[in-house]
Amino acid sequence: MQLQNAKVVVTGGSSGIGKATAKLLIEKGAKVLITGRNAEKLEKVAQEIGATPLALDMTHTAEFEQAAEKAQELVGGPIDVLINNAGIGEYAPLGEIRLEQFQKVYMTNVFGLSLLTQAFLPQLKDQKGNIVNIASTAGLKGFATGSIYSSSKFALRGLTQCWQAELRPHNIRVQLINPSEVTTAFYKKDRIERPEEDKKLRSQEIAHAIAAALEMDDRGFIPELTVWATNPF
Repeated sequence: MQLQNAKVVVTGGSSGIGKATAKLLIEKGAKVLITGRNAEKLEKVAQEIGATPLALDMTHTAEFEQAAEKAQELVGGPIDVLINNAGIGEYAPLGEIRLEQFQKVYMTNVFGLSLLTQAFLPQLKDQKGNIVNIASTAGLKGFATGSIYSSSKFALRGLTQCWQAELRPHNIRVQLINPSEVTTAFYKKDRIERPEEDKKLRSQEIAHAIAAALEMDDRGFIPELTVWATNPF
């Protein structure tokens, strides 16, 4: 697709991978709307990178239809790309897992993501658009204490494959991106970005992968793309 003048929504766009992706797509000429829970932070980031802000909590599913309509109004037409980046994590070993931890993570990473995508689906069908789901290498292989987070990303991988089967006849490309460890504010209560490390991935590498996948001619798409640090050790 052509990113110039494309209308893009990035969830979780006020920091980390979402912010870097929005910034890069704007530099490529796209009109980008970013969402996030913290309206003040979202507004500040939007002004910094030239995006349009829309405060949205991924657990407030009753607001999604209205949010999709508002997004269309703000960007000046139906969207071409939905990037499902917002996500959270909870970690505990088997024997210490609490039901509310599963509920909290799945509400954002699986349920909210699915229902928000559904709210945008009419626009995406109109535009023969693109859905990009940001999963994780944790959705490819589990790890100790990862039952909650990892299983939510395995679920997102399964959702992506179902949507690919359903939406290819509508010329909608559904793509999954699996970052390995990235130096972001993920799982930090203060939400302050971690400092860059020479051998670790930055948000910019994932943003580059997303943009490159989107820029492929519409006759083809990359169903799944995993990004590893070359040598993190």
